[in-house]
Amino acid sequence: MAFNKRVKIKTILDQNPIGQEITLMGWVRTKRSNKNVSFIALNDGSIITNYQVVADPNLISEDILKKCSTGACLKVTGIVVESQGAGQSSELNAKSIEVLGEADPEKYPLQPKKHSLEFLRDIAHLRMRTNTFSAVFRVRHALAFAVHKYFNDKGFFYIHTPIITASDAEGAGETFRVTTFDLMNPPKTEEGKIDFKQDFFERETNLTVSGQLEGELAAMALAEIYTFGPTFRAENSNTTRHLAEFWMIEPEMAFYDAEDNQDLAEDFLKYVINYALEHCADDLKFLDQRAAEEEKSKPADQRAELGLIDKLKFVLENDFVRLTYTEAIDILRNSNHNKKKKFQYLIDSWGADLQSEHERYLVEKHFKKPVILTDYPKDIKAFYMRQNDDGKTVAAMDILFPGIGEIVGGSQREERMDKLTQRMREMYIPEEELWWYLDTRRFGATPHAGFGLGFERMVLFVTGMGNIRDVIAFPRTPGNAEF
Repeated sequence: MAFNKRVKIKTILDQNPIGQEITLMGWVRTKRSNKNVSFIALNDGSIITNYQVVADPNLISEDILKKCSTGACLKVTGIVVESQGAGQSSELNAKSIEVLGEADPEKYPLQPKKHSLEFLRDIAHLRMRTNTFSAVFRVRHALAFAVHKYFNDKGFFYIHTPIITASDAEGAGETFRVTTFDLMNPPKTEEGKIDFKQDFFERETNLTVSGQLEGELAAMALAEIYTFGPTFRAENSNTTRHLAEFWMIEPEMAFYDAEDNQDLAEDFLKYVINYALEHCADDLKFLDQRAAEEEKSKPADQRAELGLIDKLKFVLENDFVRLTYTEAIDILRNSNHNKKKKFQYLIDSWGADLQSEHERYLVEKHFKKPVILTDYPKDIKAFYMRQNDDGKTVAAMDILFPGIGEIVGGSQREERMDKLTQRMREMYIPEEELWWYLDTRRFGATPHAGFGLGFERMVLFVTGMGNIRDVIAFPRTPGNAEF
C-alpha cells in the first residue's frame, strides 16, 4: 500500500469506520504486553489522542513486537473494531506491522513519564512528540491560519516586507548585522573605519526589527495591508517574554484614525481567539488541564483566578475598556498596591513607562477586563506616532490582556511632514536615511494607522504556557541557536 493511502487518527476518530481495513502510521507512545497480547498506543500528530493497536503474538512476530518500543515509527495494517476497554470507541486489530524506524529504548530521551519544560528545551528537536508541544503547535497553526483568514476576508492584502533592511524602525539599535565580510579582516576606509561600500549591499544592513515602515508604503497604494513575518531583536534578555527571533503581525491602514485602529485590533484579537476555541477544542482542553495542574504548584495568592479556557472566553465576552495613559496613571498612583509599595516599580509621576505589573493590575485587579490604553507621553514612544494637540502625548494605543500585559501596540501614524521631521530631529533620526518614508508624506499623504502583534505572545496567551520559548519550535535566545 502506498504511503499516501494511510488513514490519520483524527479521521478514524471522526468517522469510526468499524469493520474496515485501514493502514495507520505513527510513533509509539507506550506499549504494554503479556504473553497473549500487546497493546500499542500510537500517535501520528493529527490529534492529541493516541490510538490503540492490538497485536496478537500469533500474527505478529516476537522480533517485530520487540522493536515496537516507545519512539519507534510503525506502519500498521488491520481491522477497525469496537474497543473492549474504556477511553475510545474503537481500536485496530493488527494484521501486519512494519517498523519504519526503530528507537533504542535505552537511549530514547522521551520516556512515558513527565519531563520538565527545561529538559524539553534542551531536546527541542524531539519535544513536539510530547502531548504538550504537539498541542501547542497545532494551536499555533490554527492561530496563524486565522490571522490570514481574518485579513483576507476583510479585503486586506498580504505584503512580504524585507527581512534584510538598512533601517531600524524603532530606533533602538538592537539589530543583527548582515554582512559578507571576513570578520577577521574587513576592508577599512582611510579613517580606519569598516568600509561598508565594499560590502554586498554597499551599505550597513541588518535583520529587520519590524515591517511597519515598509508596510506604510504599501498602505499608501493598497489602502489596507498586513505583514506577517519574522523579526529580530539583538536584545540581551533572558526573560520569559523575549526572543531574539519572533514573528510579527503588522496591519497598516490608510484612511484610519486612532479609534478605527482600536476597533480593528479588538475585533481581530477576538476573532483569532474564537477561531482557536472552535477549531482546537481537544488541544485547549488538554492545555487547560495542564495549566490547572501548574497553578496548583503556586502559592495560593499567586494563582490565576481563571482557568485557560475561561480566560479566553473572558476576552471574548467583554468589551475592552478604553482609557488614556493619564487616567491609568491616576488609577495606579492612587491604588492601595502603589501606596503599600507592592509594585516593584512605584508610580509617583506622570511620564513613567508602565511595566508589566502595572498593566496586569489594570486588567486583572482594577477593571477585570481587557484594556486599551491610549494617548501616551510622546517621550516614551516612537517618532512615527501622531502628535496630539496637547503637545505632550501621541495617538498611541496598547492592548493589555490578563496574565500577559501588553499584547498589541500601535498608533495613528504622523502624516504631517512638518510634525514628523521635527520629531525625527528631536530624536536624532537622520532624515536622509528615511527619504523614501518621508516621500509618502510629500506625495498624497493621508491619515493612517496600524498596530503590531507579537505572534508568540498571542500563542502564549491562548495556550497558557508560561515561557515564550515554549511556543516557537526552535527558540533563538542569548547563547541559544542549537537547532
